[in-house]
Amino acid sequence: MTTPPPGLRERKKQATREALREAALRLAVERGPEHVRVEDIAEAAGVSPRTYNNYFASREHAIVSAVTADREARIAAAVAARPAGVRLADAVTEAVVEQYTDTGERARDVLLLITTRAALRDAFLGSTAGIEPPLTAAIAERLGDAGPHTPRVLAASVAAAVRIALEGWLQPTGNAGGLVVPSGPLPDRLRAALAPLAPAFDAAEGPAGVSRRDQGRGR
Repeated sequence: MTTPPPGLRERKKQATREALREAALRLAVERGPEHVRVEDIAEAAGVSPRTYNNYFASREHAIVSAVTADREARIAAAVAARPAGVRLADAVTEAVVEQYTDTGERARDVLLLITTRAALRDAFLGSTAGIEPPLTAAIAERLGDAGPHTPRVLAASVAAAVRIALEGWLQPTGNAGGLVVPSGPLPDRLRAALAPLAPAFDAAEGPAGVSRRDQGRGR
C-alpha cells in the first residue's frame, strides 16, 4: 500500500517546523541555550512567537528536536523494512541502535549542549515517548492479528527501555557544574536495556518467533 504524498498545507507546516528547530539549534550553539528566547527563535525562522508555540512547548524542545526530528518515524520504518524472516526482537533492537548512534554534526552539537544543561537532558530523555505511536503501527503490521493491546504495550516498553538506557548513559558526574560524561558505548546500553523485552516479542510472534530465535542462536 503506497502512502500518498503530503499536501501543500502539510508541506508548509513541515517546512516551518524544520526552520524553527534549525534556528533553535543554531542560536543555542552560538549563544548558549540560556541566552536564547522564544522570540529570537521565531524571528530567525521568520514566524511569529505565536506560530512558534503551535509547534514547540519550550526552547529546549525545539533545540532537542533538531537532532531527534523524525527519529521515531525512522525507527518504525526500519522495523517495517526488515525482512519477514528476521526475528522481531532483533529488528526492533537494531532499528533503535541504528537511529540512536548517529554521529552526525548536529547530533554532536546537541550532545555537547545537553551534557551541561539539565533542562536539555530532560527534553532529550522525554523525546523517547515519541517512539510509541509509529512503532505501535509497525509492530501491529508485522504481527497481523495480535489484538489491540499487544503492539502498543510492546512499543511503550521499547520507549521505556530506551529512556532507561539514555538515563544511565547521561549520568551527572556529581561535580558542582552538573557536567555529564556519557558512560560507556551507547549501543551496548541500548541492547542491554532492550534484551529483557525479547521474550515478550517472541511470545507475540508465536511459533514463528521461537523458530527465528532458535535459528539466531544456531548461527
